[in-house]
Amino acid sequence: MTQDLMTIREMCDAFDVTPRTLRFYEAKELIFPVREGTRRLFTRTDRARLKLILRGKRFGFSLEQIRQLLDLYDRNNRNIPQVTKAIELGRERLDDMERQRDELEIAIKGLREQLSWGEEHLQTLINETAKAAE
Repeated sequence: MTQDLMTIREMCDAFDVTPRTLRFYEAKELIFPVREGTRRLFTRTDRARLKLILRGKRFGFSLEQIRQLLDLYDRNNRNIPQVTKAIELGRERLDDMERQRDELEIAIKGLREQLSWGEEHLQTLINETAKAAE
């Protein structure tokens, strides 16, 4: 096996994904392995695309957004359109994540307050029950 091509097993090991994941991304036309009979052989381009797919998923991008970024790849244009779109989508996603974090912080504060009230209320009930039993 040359270093330019990797088997599905090598890809799975290198990227910590399952064969099913690779087949899914192939079916979605996000990666394009070379076929030799029933074997799939992945090129450097496939590896680069998979790396971007996994990074995009980790950041919460949809597959459609990832597809748009991959489709903008243009080596002749120094990837300016791709990088520009990645920054745009990244800023939007960061805004969403920060908004979600703020909402989560408010929910956490509210839950802590409710738990504190519940614990105090429970202790009051326990104390009252103990006094009534005396």
